[in-house]
Amino acid sequence: MAKSYSWSRWSLPLRVALIFAAAGIALAIIGIIKGTVPANLLSIFLALLISGGSWGVVSWAVATAIVDVERDVAEDTGDE
Repeated sequence: MAKSYSWSRWSLPLRVALIFAAAGIALAIIGIIKGTVPANLLSIFLALLISGGSWGVVSWAVATAIVDVERDVAEDTGDE
């Protein structure tokens, strides 16, 4: 039987990264429609990959840092 993966089981940084990667891809699609990307399959693929990848990785890194800092603060104050 296949495992059921729900959105809430994923870590917060991963969920944030997926949301921002989707936003980056959506903005790239808008750029493609407006004609700022050459009508070449490789150019379109790279635009989507770079946009989604960079937005996803950066947002994941920021969210991971925030979660780590919050965890450290909670440990220091004893508010776990």
